[in-house]
Order: sequence, then C-alpha cells, then structure tokens
Amino acid sequence: MKIGLYIKIHLKYKKGGNQMKELILLKNNDVFTTSLVIAEGTGNQHKSVVALVKKHMEYFKKFGNIRFSDLKSTNLQGGRPTKVYYLNEQQATLLMTFLDNSEVVIEFKVELVKQFYQMRQILLEKQTVLWQNTRLESKINRLKETDEIKALVAYAKENGSKNADKYYITFSKLANKAVGIDSNQRNHATTNQLNNLILIENIINHVIQEGLRQQTYYKEIYKSCKERIEQFKYIAYLEKIA
Repeated sequence: MKIGLYIKIHLKYKKGGNQMKELILLKNNDVFTTSLVIAEGTGNQHKSVVALVKKHMEYFKKFGNIRFSDLKSTNLQGGRPTKVYYLNEQQATLLMTFLDNSEVVIEFKVELVKQFYQMRQILLEKQTVLWQNTRLESKINRLKETDEIKALVAYAKENGSKNADKYYITFSKLANKAVGIDSNQRNHATTNQLNNLILIENIINHVIQEGLRQQTYYKEIYKSCKERIEQFKYIAYLEKIA
C-alpha cells in the first residue's frame, strides 16, 4: 500500500555533531517513522534495513499493514528510486531488534521511543477541552496579528520597501521558531506552545501598533519586535523548553 502526504513533526534527534534529524511523521492520528530514518540514525545502509523488512515481512504485518513510498530523488542505490517503508511504533521497535545492539543503535532506539511517546502525549492533549479552546484563541489572535502586519506592509511600501509582503512569512517564522515549531505545525503544538504563541503574537501586535503610531522606520519596527521576542524567550525560559 502506498502512502500519501505526511506531516513532518519536528521532534528531532542530534547524534554527535550531525545535523538534527526528523524522526517522526504524522498522518491524521497515526504516528510513523521510516526505514530511511532508522538506517541513518543507526549507521546502517538503507538497503540493508529494507532487506530486513522484506525478510521478516510476515512479522511486521502482525502489527499492521506495511506502507511505503518511492523515494525518487536520492543518492541511494546509485540514484535509482528506492522503497522507503513507513513503520508504526510496534513495527519500528521490532525492526530495531533485528539490528546489532551497538551503542549507536541503543542510543538511537532510546531517542526514538522517547519521541514516539512525546507524540502520543501531544495527540492525547489535542483531545482535551483546554487544548481545543487554546487553539481557537490562538487562531483568533493570529487574525489580529495578520491585520497588524497588513498595516505594517502598507506603511513599509509607502516608505520605499520592495519586499514588504514578506513580512507575513517573516513574522510567522519568528513566532514559530520562538516556541520550537515549524510552519504548518500549529495544529500539533502543545497547549503550552500555543499559549506562548498567543503572548508572542500579542507582543508583535503591540510593537507594530506603537511603531506605526510613532511613525517609526519600518525596519526598526521589525528589529524591535525581534528584540522584544528575544527578551520574552529569556524571561519565559523558552530556549530550554524548545
């Protein structure tokens, strides 16, 4: 069975000096990792991991259907398309038992189990009235912020800006980064992250309002927003939370 579009959840893993890696994928309320993630995280060749999945397919299917996609653009297998298997938590755990228990594999397995647990907690939290009310409030607040940014865009254009329309994306990235999420992930943010987004976007709203009232240079308004958000992150310990 081929799999459709998946939302990447930025629960990440950093081993040594390597770049942070995304371990978890989410489709509706199903959480997955992939054979490619496991191969990279454990230091194995992807073709070797795929061979293990194929060899023990009957056991993997005991925990659900095996889904896959063809990775078209890759250096794997000399650039030829290769199947990447999507594995639920039980299937991923089973696959890990077929790998050598080296220190690297054990370390990765611990992180993978941890992140599966974190994602299950997020999915459970989304069922609560508190989360749903907070998400609704964040949407309303987001609309207010959009109106303020719209006013800033018009003001910046009047004052010679050629890239003012980028403020919508720029301010979104600024707020999202502060709470540790990426774009299109607000529906999978925790209640705490949503509350912090509301506070940060209120900061942006007030700074823009005050800047426009005082006819502050538009670049200084953005700079002031960024500084105020950094101050908030420091006070709220968001660097540690994120």
